[in-house]
This record gives sequence, structure tokens and C-alpha cells, in this order.
Amino acid sequence: MMVSLALLSLGALAAVVAPRLLSRAEWPDREPVVALWVWQCVVAAVLLSFALSMVFSAAAAWQAVRGHVFAPAPRGVVEAYALTAHGPWSAVLAVLLASGGVWTAAMLTREIHRARRRRRQRRAELLVRAPVLPGEEPGDEPLVVLEGERPHAWWLAGAAPQLVITTAALRRLKGRQLDAVLAHEQGHARARHDWLLHCSGALANGFPQVPVFAAFRDEMHRLVELAADDVASRRFGRLTIALALVELNEDRGVFGPATTPQAQLPQRVNRLLSPVPRLTAGRRLRLTAAAAAVPAIPLLVAFFPALRALG
Repeated sequence: MMVSLALLSLGALAAVVAPRLLSRAEWPDREPVVALWVWQCVVAAVLLSFALSMVFSAAAAWQAVRGHVFAPAPRGVVEAYALTAHGPWSAVLAVLLASGGVWTAAMLTREIHRARRRRRQRRAELLVRAPVLPGEEPGDEPLVVLEGERPHAWWLAGAAPQLVITTAALRRLKGRQLDAVLAHEQGHARARHDWLLHCSGALANGFPQVPVFAAFRDEMHRLVELAADDVASRRFGRLTIALALVELNEDRGVFGPATTPQAQLPQRVNRLLSPVPRLTAGRRLRLTAAAAAVPAIPLLVAFFPALRALG
């Protein structure tokens, strides 16, 4: 039970402290891909801590679970965990954590179904506005042009991702700006950013009181755009993609004093126009390795009594 409580405390501590530490760091805007990896590792560590805590609580509460979890373990290892020395709180904790796991799975399933429904609806609307010609199949073309008075471009996720752009946007975009917008959206598609958004949204909606999940969702929405901006800028230049963002959004009041849902766009444009040096390759490697080690911490806590008993 002590191991279960230690894992539960570790997960709760990470859920509270990690968002604060990452929000104070200055490097994520310089390395959004590394920051995406760090956030995923932190959330994985939180979820793994809670999952392992549930397993040990259930093993302490029920002999049947204990027999399966510790079936190949020597007697000394089982005794090191002192599973039989705790009362009914083990069962209560196990049930609560199991309920959280079931709720997480339900939220993720709901988010996936909603995303698929939205995608089908948007594709159906797209087929109405841009019918498929004889000999073509839906999704064959990576770029679909729609008649529209407002400049707009968006990425339609799916098995065959497509960039949908209006004729007003085509009139606005000059030179290689259209290619930069297409590269930006292709960056989303190749990195499967839609899955990151679905998972982070499911966790945040399912557990709105957990700071790390709310911050995870917000940062995913921000960092995937920065990462896609970098993909486009490496091919077509920072100025090209920055001007394309301005051309597509200047009529929406994004760059004025009022707050809009696209309030991050000015920061994205400023970041592109006033670049700061990237982190060195060595520091990127150290951050990546350190993040990969974070999910190993709950594993070390879980196996520490066994390793000490065997040693």
C-alpha cells in the first residue's frame, strides 16, 4: 500500500508542478517539437503513476489480483511489498483509480467519435461545394479550391488529408505564400497532430480540475501550430509564411487590440519575423533524453521494493 500511495502522490505532484515549470521555461517556443515530446512524456508519467497505483492497490485488496500480478515473483519480493498489512482503503483506492481509467477511455472514445462525425460532415459539405468530377475519387486531390469571399484555408484531416482554400485566399496569397501554407498544413498531416489534439482534448474534458491535462490541451493547440510554422519556414522562409498568415487573417481583427479566438496569431507572426537562435543540438538531445526518462520514474518507484529484496 505504501508503494501505491507513493505512486499516487508522485502522479499528483507531477500533475500540479509540471505545468508550472514548463510555463516558466523560455525554450519551448524555440523548439516546439521538443516541447511536444516533453509534454507527452510528462502526461504519460502521470497516467502511468495512477495506473500502477491502481494495480498495487488492487493487489493489496484482492488475493485474485495479487496472484496474477505477483505470480512469477519469489516470496521475498511479495513480502517486500507488505500487501496484506493494509485495510479496506486499498479496495477503495483501487476502485476510484479504476473508475478514472474507465472514464479516461470513455472520454477518448467520445472524442474520437466526435472527430470522425465532424470530419464526415465537413467532407460531405465539401463534396456539395466541390463535386467530384467523373473519373476522380474523393480525397484524390491534396488541394481543393472553393468559391469564397473571405480568405480562408484549413486542413481537413483523415486518411487522405486535404488543404481546402478559398478563391479569396488565392487572390491574397502572393508568390510562394500558397506553397508555404500548403507546407504548413502538410506538416500537421505528417506529424498526425490531430491525434495529439484529440487525446489532449479528451483528458482535459474528462478531468477539468487536473492542471496538467488542461495545460496539455492548451499547449498542444499552440505548439502544433509553431511546429507546422517551422516546417513551412524551413522550406520557404520565415517571411513567406508570416506574410501568408497576415494575408489570411488580417480582415478578422486578429491583429487589433481586441481579443479573438485567434489571439495567438500575432505571437506566431512576431516569432517568425523576430527569430531567436535554436537550441544547440546537444541541448535538444539532453532535453529529449531527460523527457524520455520521466515515465521511468514511476516504474522505478514501483519496482524499488522488489529490486531491494532481490539485491
